[in-house]
Amino acid sequence: MPATQKPMRYGHTEGHTDVCFDDSGSCIVTCGSDGDVRIWEDLDDDDPKSINVGEKAYSCALKNGKLVTAVSNNTIQVHTFPEGVPDGILTRFTTNANHVVFNGDGTKIAAGSSDFLVKIVDVMDCSQQKTFRGHDAPVLSLSFDPKDIFLASSSCDGSVKVWQISDQTCPISWPLLQKCNDVVNAKSICRLAWQPKSGKLLAVPVEKSVKLYKRETWSNQFDLSDDLISQTLNIVTWSPCGQYLAAGSINGLIIIWNVETKNCIERVKHEKGYAICGLSWHPTCGQIAYTDAEGNLGLLENVCDPSGKMSNSKGIVNDEEDDDDLMLASGRPRQRSHILEDDENSVDVTMLKIGSSLFKEEEDDQGGSIHNLPVVTSQRPFYDGPMPTPRQKPFQSGSTPLHLTHRFMVWNSIGIIRCYNDEQDNAIDVEFHDTSIHHATHLLNTFNYTVADLSHEAVLLACESTDELASKLHCLHLSSWDSSKEWIVDMPPNEDIEAICLGQGWAAAATSSLLLRLFTIGGVQKEVFSLPGPIVSMAGHGEQLVIVYHRGTGFDGDQCLGVQLLELGKKKKQILHGDPLPLTRKSYLVWVGFSAEGTPCYVDSEGIVRMLNRGLGHTWTPVCNTREHCKGKSDHYWVVGIHENPQQLRCIPCKGSRFPPTLPRPAVAVLSFKLPYCQTATEKGQMEEQYWRSVIFHNHLDYLAKNGYEYEESAKNQATKEQQELLLKMLALSCKLEREFRCVELAGLMTQNAVNLAIKYASRSRRLILAQRLGELAVEKAAELAATQAEEEEEEDFRKKLNVGYSNTSTEWSQPRLRNQVEEDTEDNGEADNTEENTEIHKHGQNPFFKSADSSDMPALKSGAVTSSSQGRINPFKVSGNSREPAISVSSGRSTNILDTMNKSSKKSTALNRATDNEKSPVIKPLIPKPKPKQASAASFFQKRTSQADRTEEVKEENPKNSSSETPAVCPQNTENQRPKTGFQMWLEENRSNILSDNPDFSDEADIIKEGMVRFKVLSSEERKAWAAKAKGGTASDGAEEKKRKRVVDESQETENQEEKMKNLNLPKKQKPLDLSTNQKLSAFAFKQE
Repeated sequence: MPATQKPMRYGHTEGHTDVCFDDSGSCIVTCGSDGDVRIWEDLDDDDPKSINVGEKAYSCALKNGKLVTAVSNNTIQVHTFPEGVPDGILTRFTTNANHVVFNGDGTKIAAGSSDFLVKIVDVMDCSQQKTFRGHDAPVLSLSFDPKDIFLASSSCDGSVKVWQISDQTCPISWPLLQKCNDVVNAKSICRLAWQPKSGKLLAVPVEKSVKLYKRETWSNQFDLSDDLISQTLNIVTWSPCGQYLAAGSINGLIIIWNVETKNCIERVKHEKGYAICGLSWHPTCGQIAYTDAEGNLGLLENVCDPSGKMSNSKGIVNDEEDDDDLMLASGRPRQRSHILEDDENSVDVTMLKIGSSLFKEEEDDQGGSIHNLPVVTSQRPFYDGPMPTPRQKPFQSGSTPLHLTHRFMVWNSIGIIRCYNDEQDNAIDVEFHDTSIHHATHLLNTFNYTVADLSHEAVLLACESTDELASKLHCLHLSSWDSSKEWIVDMPPNEDIEAICLGQGWAAAATSSLLLRLFTIGGVQKEVFSLPGPIVSMAGHGEQLVIVYHRGTGFDGDQCLGVQLLELGKKKKQILHGDPLPLTRKSYLVWVGFSAEGTPCYVDSEGIVRMLNRGLGHTWTPVCNTREHCKGKSDHYWVVGIHENPQQLRCIPCKGSRFPPTLPRPAVAVLSFKLPYCQTATEKGQMEEQYWRSVIFHNHLDYLAKNGYEYEESAKNQATKEQQELLLKMLALSCKLEREFRCVELAGLMTQNAVNLAIKYASRSRRLILAQRLGELAVEKAAELAATQAEEEEEEDFRKKLNVGYSNTSTEWSQPRLRNQVEEDTEDNGEADNTEENTEIHKHGQNPFFKSADSSDMPALKSGAVTSSSQGRINPFKVSGNSREPAISVSSGRSTNILDTMNKSSKKSTALNRATDNEKSPVIKPLIPKPKPKQASAASFFQKRTSQADRTEEVKEENPKNSSSETPAVCPQNTENQRPKTGFQMWLEENRSNILSDNPDFSDEADIIKEGMVRFKVLSSEERKAWAAKAKGGTASDGAEEKKRKRVVDESQETENQEEKMKNLNLPKKQKPLDLSTNQKLSAFAFKQE
């Protein structure tokens, strides 16, 4: 017989009402917003027993003579049943509890509250509690797994989570529901339920269908739906046998399905159409008690008989209609509804999963009751592979969820935008961290803006489209100098703005049509281009725009994201072309933006902060794990900004949630960065991490320099100093550990100056082989620098030739000429401690850079002064330093480092060495030219290098006290028709045949020049001085004789040094202090004079 619907009766005052049966099914128990629990013997009971439990009762549960209620005073209370005697308080929350349920044997209860917490409490010992944190909004409902392994919960944050009770972890979470900020505003209370006995299926009411998820795999097996369902489903409950499922909707419809056949067997409509908020199946017979949101109680009888056979349904007339209805319930209509209603949050695999295998496991539990039912199965194979991951929705970095009434629309390094949307106000507040930029602003949120961004120049807002209004982009241009400071652009129909960002002079908006629209800050539409996939988030900084989008579908909890990085300056270019964005396993993106210095960074839900490493081919390097700083599992850090200098991660600690509340105002914490290097507990691991962190966090300086931005030279100097100090410490540590090969590897990362200190350290540590290897490395580095210099000169010569016929005024290309004019350095008489002539490599042919300087107008030049050889030429550089400091290299491309200001004199003490380390490094700045005497000599490129780092092997033991010999300034004459040769060029011409005979494989002029440079640098200072004098026009014969004489001395001395060194290597290990010649040789390795 068909199910009968009894007339409803008044139960409680208007409001949410809950219902359940006692263990035997002899009475019905209800609770309501009047704070009473009523015990009904049946629906016709005119005098039910009433127990007052509080001001309001939100939920009740009954088992084993214990009546548990969730009451408005934020407690879970226990009363005896049926006496109604208070039996204590099980637990408390900070706000009201919304739902309470018993487990299968009645030993534990679970309660969910509006303070986002879920608790499981032992009924007999309330001190035994477990708290589950992870929801970001009030908890709506709970359901215990019949086997007491899992607990399911739904929340206003839109998620349905399954918790493992034993270790309080969350193995799966589905974003299924519509988000809201409180239970009263929830479209559905989503009362979910596990299948009795086996617990193989979890039923979740979602929109107009019921989704069933399989235990353990958590895959969506199938959906149950019906054409009559026109409003959202509110609640589901299973029959005790687990064969049938009943659901109630917010418009009063109750639907009952046979779960195996997916056939709708009953459709009952509430007589007044009120929302069904309570639904309970009788424990033994086919009765269903239900309550509505107005406090009424109703009863359905004869739903199915105790044997499990379903009753004849009003809606099913014959077998043919049955088949059609089955297809309607389980086939395409449900799938279409699913796609339309929830396409972003879950993936329907209904057609893959429908099959008899799902229920074969349940036949043993349910006896033979299902064998007399028609079974409709699919021949499709059962799919048990990796499941697609729901795509994360678009978000604005630095914002809190949209469903909150008070939320942050954006919090960044410029300021904060808050949104208030409650009964009193719908407004937006804009606040700047630095009030000198702009005063705080209060805006009315008439268009219901949902996303925002903030920069020094503007406030950018956007809203979604409605039935009447198009999606709008609204900009408040704060830096506009005219009176019109606002502009609004409407999007085309059916196109919604999903993400926005601001840069320097531009704004961008990504839309649902997979388009990215660029605007000027004044409102002019610029380029429009297509996105490769749905937008996730984007950010801007200066001329840079970073875009993160879905490049595909991820599986097994992983997101599949791509990233594009564009530069929108005068020369527009794309840096990252849709590369995959690395994320931690089973995580999603929570923040993307730029550091204050302009390096792209992002954070995932596991707290890993990654930064773009421009020095390693634009790869992403993890630089911090915020989870390491969290005290509790449910604590998080909400990132608001990143700084590279100083190294700071600015974020807000959130206890028990992922985002902060607007009130009270959150406090910003500063976390340090740490790269995930191995063995950071050891000294070696610490220094390696510090070194590479310093390298990564100072890559932005090279980027700024390359793109013509201003930056602090001192920051780069300090960074280089730190890095070289760390390398030297690591080398010393490796030296102590007898890791000499590792020492050479470390030296390969060092600058010239640091290599020479390493050589000195090795020689003093009496590690001769290491010192020799490091010496070879130093020579290689010098040769590489020489080759680089020669290439740059060729390029400069070419550029100069291109400029023939144009004016000789200082231009962009003519400024670097200085380094080509630098020939030899000279030091002041009586003050300089060392003399060192450094020559420059020149190609054959005229040098177009030397213009008009007469040999008669060439006074001696003090070391450290940098001048131009042309009388009217502008000097674009100035070196700040005294006569003992070397001239800075203009073309090296690197700033001075830790060792640039170290002493060269063998007479100075270590204390002086320490003092000079603290001197300020030279700074290069363009200056207005000052009047200079006519001169054409300056400190050469190698003057700084060779006087401190590339020191040639000069033998000074013969006359150790005569170390400050005079060196006259030498500079070739410059006339219109010829350019005199330098000393090195003259030497090279005479010795070219020797070089070619020693190296017959040399065919390139650059190789000959390299070898010549190495050999010329090994000459004594007197010989080089003689060659320079010869080039200047001095007595060639005298110079030649002196050269020959010095060469004989030098060769004999080198032979003697070699012999003594070989002897020294053959000495026993207990050799006492090294003899003079060995020390002399090691000093030569170090390019330092002891």
